[in-house]
Amino acid sequence: MNFILKVLITGVIAYLLQGILSGVHFKDMKTAALFALVLALLNAIVKPILVILTIPVTMITLGLFLLVINALMVMLAESFFNGAQVDGFWWALAFSILLSIGSSILYSLLGGGSKN
Repeated sequence: MNFILKVLITGVIAYLLQGILSGVHFKDMKTAALFALVLALLNAIVKPILVILTIPVTMITLGLFLLVINALMVMLAESFFNGAQVDGFWWALAFSILLSIGSSILYSLLGGGSKN
């Protein structure tokens, strides 16, 4: 149930971020929710492999390279949809940062972090 809640929150935040970031576009809310689902699956399957393969670069950059990996995950998820568009790497980077912050805040406000 927590996974579904996180995906829905991420989809809502992603859809709302298109109003803030002019380089991010979603056709509708359904596309944003599917984008969030694909992004979650990529983060579970592909991202750990990339993190392991880039440990030296990540250490040299003191962890900042993980932001690049997050942006690449957004660009990869975007490539699965016709209704989702991110206009470039820098938009994907900004989107991934704001998506992480917004999702964390909203999820904690809805009580998703509590163990009740």
